[in-house]
Amino acid sequence: MQYLIGIVIVVIYSGMTFYIGWNFNLWLASINIHISNLIFWPLLYVVAFGFVLGRIHELLRPLSVLGNYWMFIFEYGLILCIIANIVVFITPLTARTTGSVAVIIFIVLFIYGTYNAYSPVVRETTVKLDVDEPMTFVVASDFHLGVLSNKAHLQRFVTLSNGQNPDVVLLVGDLVDDKPDLFIKKGMGEVMAQLKSTYGVYGVLGNHEYYGNALQLIVDELEKANVKMLLDETILVGERFYLTGQEDKTNKARKQIADLAPIERDKPWVVMNHTPDDLNAPANAGVDLHLSGHTHLGQLWPNEYITRKIFELDYGYKNKEGMHALVSSGFGFWGPPMRIGSRSELWVIHVESK
Repeated sequence: MQYLIGIVIVVIYSGMTFYIGWNFNLWLASINIHISNLIFWPLLYVVAFGFVLGRIHELLRPLSVLGNYWMFIFEYGLILCIIANIVVFITPLTARTTGSVAVIIFIVLFIYGTYNAYSPVVRETTVKLDVDEPMTFVVASDFHLGVLSNKAHLQRFVTLSNGQNPDVVLLVGDLVDDKPDLFIKKGMGEVMAQLKSTYGVYGVLGNHEYYGNALQLIVDELEKANVKMLLDETILVGERFYLTGQEDKTNKARKQIADLAPIERDKPWVVMNHTPDDLNAPANAGVDLHLSGHTHLGQLWPNEYITRKIFELDYGYKNKEGMHALVSSGFGFWGPPMRIGSRSELWVIHVESK
């Protein structure tokens, strides 16, 4: 059954790709640009399946990069082609005029999306907890460090984070994109190690760390970069608050949040859990501040309408039965290095006494 479903998905995807290619070819012909079918169609499908082909062998990795960009082309190409076909059908406008406008819109979206991905912003919120003195948390997730979310982008985070003079830095999963080979090769750990805070830098695993079958190597490399990885464990940070790093739900053997509760409850309890799939359990367990990522806020419009349906909280802040919950859209990106309807970000949480 899974094999059959896979075939159906590939057929539908290939058909949609053909639809985009057919429209683009039609527009090219309208402006007197003609590409041989023997070149156009094979090239189109190699790019369309580049994300998969690029994972077969190291030498094919450039195809993976093309495949990442294709995700953007596919989504907005499909939307623009449908709109353009409707416009041509119901108005006297020609395919050449309508196609040209669609191409211009696509280029604008491409530039705008790239800017949003590589120009992160700092967002701030304030929560009140039972603390003696105020604290500042820097929170970020979903770096997906690798080919496109690269060393330079990580340096932007370090610069922004250090500028906040935080008491603690919390990295909430999907720090590395599947495999840590580029993280190691490009010396990203050296950049990560530049993070400064009073009580240290702490991280948890997300779903993508599990996908590359190099989990222990990822943990080791992040630890070398002075990121204390919390794997289903709770610690006391600076005698100020309890911090739990819960394994991502990808790990079917992860502990329940109630089993990770601190024995003493004399200080605030902060939890990092990459995927915000369940806010009821931590709220019932008495968590004071729950931090997540994973959703990317859909990353590309209109995907946020999907994440809103899946998650109780897919972005931003919510008070859940007295528990402060925050979900970040992430500092990096997955797939295409573009964001539309979202923005690469880090959060600064100002913790004040009640």
